[in-house]
Amino acid sequence: MEALCIGIGICGLMYLAYRGWSIILIAPFFAMAAALASEFNILPVYTELYMTRLAEYLKTYYPVFLFGAIFARLMEKGGLASSVAGKIVEVLGEKRAVLAVLLGCAALTYGGLSVFVVAFVMYPFGAVVFKKADIPKRLLPAALWVGIFSFAMVALPGTPQIQNIIPSAYFGTSTWAAPGIGLFASILFLAIGWGWVTYRAKKLMAAGEGYGAHTEQQKKRRTSRLNPAWQWSLVPLVMVIVINVILSNPFHWDWGFHWDEKSLEAFLPFHLALIAAHVGKVQAIWSISVALVISSLAAAWIGRRKFLIADGFLPQINYAAISSTAAVLNVASGFAFGSVIVSMPGFLPIKDLLLGMCDSAGPLFSAVVTTNIMAGLTGSASGGLTIALSMLGEQWAAMAQAGGIPLDVLHRITAIASVGIDPVPHCGALVTLLAICGLTHRESYYDIAVIMLMKFFVPFLCVLFYLTTGIC
Repeated sequence: MEALCIGIGICGLMYLAYRGWSIILIAPFFAMAAALASEFNILPVYTELYMTRLAEYLKTYYPVFLFGAIFARLMEKGGLASSVAGKIVEVLGEKRAVLAVLLGCAALTYGGLSVFVVAFVMYPFGAVVFKKADIPKRLLPAALWVGIFSFAMVALPGTPQIQNIIPSAYFGTSTWAAPGIGLFASILFLAIGWGWVTYRAKKLMAAGEGYGAHTEQQKKRRTSRLNPAWQWSLVPLVMVIVINVILSNPFHWDWGFHWDEKSLEAFLPFHLALIAAHVGKVQAIWSISVALVISSLAAAWIGRRKFLIADGFLPQINYAAISSTAAVLNVASGFAFGSVIVSMPGFLPIKDLLLGMCDSAGPLFSAVVTTNIMAGLTGSASGGLTIALSMLGEQWAAMAQAGGIPLDVLHRITAIASVGIDPVPHCGALVTLLAICGLTHRESYYDIAVIMLMKFFVPFLCVLFYLTTGIC
């Protein structure tokens, strides 16, 4: 009966999320439904377990969502993001339309913009270049997905996206963990996306299918004379990366910044329930937060002409701050729901099975499988990653260290695994992306699903790459 209730909770959440219900609203109800046959009382599950896990996620990651949203808003409304994206598309042109979309998305994502902002910014450029090349529009979501939600989000060393920051809170690593594995995975992700979309475009065009007669839901964005030059627009994106690497100091440079190891000791007398165990657990959050704040100031200054003739900076900053709360609550709700599921006694056999893989296949393969399962269940790379790490992260870390595997490797492998099967049909990011493109699952999901099946094997190949070469 417990397993049945857990199944009802998971399937109910997936179905209603797919139908457009807010996960913030429905997640606690299905979490309680999953606990109906357990030994726990329903209301304590909600107030003590669900809400505590939600608070843990907010406490740890909200600064990244807040400052990331402000930075992305200033880059978008100041015209900086459009300038960079437009230049990439202009240089590569319609002959390399697919590659232009992939690299344009990757540049903005790696530069620290919110993945959803990148989707909004890159869609008009992608639509124009696909139309000029007469590539079927239904392939555009697949190209955007690979460019935004794969290698630039989890694999490229130093990427400031939340999926690359989450493992650092568990392993005390930095966002630059295992750069060799990250670059290897990036090449695989890029090859898969570029290769498949290009192959499909040629096949469909040979069969007589072109861009199609589509009524664009967004007005075509024209390059404004007030947009800063692309060279200046690139500066804040570079600043995020440079400041982050100096502050996080992943390579232990003598001249790099070193966070005070005793900086948390002053708070110990307060007996704060959620205080980090040591600075290593939070220094990655601090580093990227500072980098985003400083880069936001630069973006505001470079794009000041557009802000001054509009309503100024304050409305945009306030809008970003408010929108960041919805974004973090969405992910935190998925994480809290998953935390309830894995805490149920009925889930214990599955948990033991996943942990048992460590003994037979090692912690890296166990991490890949577990993270994929959780990302698939929640339809969220960050939510699935956080659930997997909260459930088995300590055991993986202990087994990895006992086996001589650096925690940096575990960081990178789990991050890469989080984007294996995350674009399931009920994935919130996928639903949003299709809405931005004005397309449906029926029109575009096939190509996304094929890419999903191929990139599912990327983290396994990364594990084999590390075990074979020892490069991390």
